[in-house]
Amino acid sequence: MSGTTNKILVPTDFTKVADNAMSHAMRLAKHTGAEVYLLHVVANQDETEVTRRKLELEQQRAQAMESEVRVHKLVRVGSIFDDIGDAAAEIDANLIVMGTHGMRGMQFITGSRALRVITSSNVPFVVVQERPIKEGGYDSIVVPLDLHKETRQKLTVVAEMARTFNSKVHLIVPKEEDEFLHKQLQNHIKFANQYLDERGIKHDAVIASEDSGDFVKAVIKHAVSVDADLIAIMNLAQGNIFGVLGVPYEQEVITNEAQIPVMCMNPKETGTGGGWSFQ
Repeated sequence: MSGTTNKILVPTDFTKVADNAMSHAMRLAKHTGAEVYLLHVVANQDETEVTRRKLELEQQRAQAMESEVRVHKLVRVGSIFDDIGDAAAEIDANLIVMGTHGMRGMQFITGSRALRVITSSNVPFVVVQERPIKEGGYDSIVVPLDLHKETRQKLTVVAEMARTFNSKVHLIVPKEEDEFLHKQLQNHIKFANQYLDERGIKHDAVIASEDSGDFVKAVIKHAVSVDADLIAIMNLAQGNIFGVLGVPYEQEVITNEAQIPVMCMNPKETGTGGGWSFQ
């Protein structure tokens, strides 16, 4: 994508978590040469003028954070569940940074409802709470791998993010007693290690002491232990982010108590995924 400018979309409802999402986006843009687009969705046309004025103030605040980053504003009339994805497609966004909260956040987008927004777009999401981004960005990235082949696709985006921030990637898989399934997980680790080695990315890999049923808790615990700045997950079918035993864990992951930002990607039908380029 040489010669193409990356674009980061930031939906905002002018709350504290949305403000933090803007801060994350501006730091990412500074490191990657991206432009930032602030988006607010209103319910009816009558609200657009007031919203534009609010967005102008947000635009000024964003520019004060990182003066060299270009910041644009967008107002759309409709539903956040549809218009975030539509706006991302309209501007050809490479990444969406969105704030959420355990109880209420981006216009009442809680962890349990955020997936509906995430699945409205093929663009990778970074979902943040109130934890600020470090000066150096995302230095430590935890990548859970399970038995689904689609989870390998996230490595494309993770590798680009890791190269940008010189991050260390921490791979983790669930414990699996079944010999055949254990071998599959070992193959996933082998693939990931080789993929990251070829790209010169620092990494390590662990097998959790928990099995698939408690894998989410294991991932969050491991992320806390390595002081992770980001957890990278793949959204699988029927709103099931981890694809483990058919149990949806999106709220527990996205609204984790450690407030570690979560990068969520939708699987591609072919290829190894992507959509976020730092070229």
